[in-house]
Amino acid sequence: MPRPAPLLTIGQPDPASRVSYAGHPAFALGFRPFYLLAAAFAAIGMAAWAVLLLGGLSSAHGPALAPLFWHAHEMVFGFAAAVVVGFLFTAGKNWTGLQTPQGKPLAALAGLWLAARVLMWTGPLPLAVAADVVFLPACGVLFLLILRRAGSARNYGLAIALLVLGAVNAGFHAELAMGAPLAALRCLDAAAGLVCVFVTVIGGRVIPMFTANAVPGVRIRRFVRAERAVVPLTVLAVAALAAPVEGIVPAAVFVAAAVVQAVRWSGWDTRRTLRTPIVAILHVAYAFLPLGFAMLGAAALGWGDRSTALHALTAGAIGCAIVAMVTRTALGHTGRQLRAGRAETCAYAAIALAALVRVVGPMLLPRGVWISAASALWVAAFAVYLWRYAPWLLAPRVDGREG
Repeated sequence: MPRPAPLLTIGQPDPASRVSYAGHPAFALGFRPFYLLAAAFAAIGMAAWAVLLLGGLSSAHGPALAPLFWHAHEMVFGFAAAVVVGFLFTAGKNWTGLQTPQGKPLAALAGLWLAARVLMWTGPLPLAVAADVVFLPACGVLFLLILRRAGSARNYGLAIALLVLGAVNAGFHAELAMGAPLAALRCLDAAAGLVCVFVTVIGGRVIPMFTANAVPGVRIRRFVRAERAVVPLTVLAVAALAAPVEGIVPAAVFVAAAVVQAVRWSGWDTRRTLRTPIVAILHVAYAFLPLGFAMLGAAALGWGDRSTALHALTAGAIGCAIVAMVTRTALGHTGRQLRAGRAETCAYAAIALAALVRVVGPMLLPRGVWISAASALWVAAFAVYLWRYAPWLLAPRVDGREG
């Protein structure tokens, strides 16, 4: 009988693991190449998008897709997807006791992801689409096969989520090819929503645990009804986000999701975490979920801007959660203490401020000011991450274990 597999482990590598991998450390485990590439792309891609928005680059020298589609697509299916794959390939080894892709297979997957990102800018578009639509299904199938070998049925949903995300990506490209840009944008909204579901599920499991373990005197409360309703209502809100309808019905769904998300978050004693940055950033990330859904509810009734509301989820919940994830897992899986130093704290502050400026800026500041400020803060967060973590991701674990 295979050993039972926990649903989630972050930053807690198997203590029984020992070095047997002889290749380059960058391809020893999934988090290494994908976190490194995702962080570099987050900085470069956001800088390029800001230059495009502010008129510093003509569309003739821009990406193969129309700029708006390129930005929205690449932030979800490029940046966020890489982090999700890196996380699952890393945590999956702990869940199953089996080796996830490493060495040449992992390098091939990272190369495929990188080729898609380059081609999405340079073209030719058919080759870019071919590379892009293959990546997520390939990762999803490989991950599902590992889970099946280990008998880890309770984690199948995560592999299936990768496959669903891949199907949505294929749908996006198909809709664009058929001349249906609004339908393509709905695919992008659905994809961003799926990542928010991932944040909801994973955050609900680990944030209370990490908070209780790291913060003395914290009081964690779980509201049973909210816990039962939060995932179904969030999924329903994602469906409303992707549906071509506005008005009272989607607004009610968004507000219901916002309420249960806020109730859940309110039980985690966020105030006591503020002196523990590696935990506080998780609370900040989760707080953007109820904010974003509430803003979407208002936008559905014509009381706000839908794009700004959506960025509360993407730049806020997803962006902050990713910075929290790529620091915490990288610390644990390079053999270091799970403690935020100055670099991590600066990255947390920068990403949280970037999200806040992106959400509040359009209401208070001139367009050029808030675009420049939010983009610069986002780039700074990932530049700091690369400065601190690139040497660690390219080197063997400090404790001599494999990973």
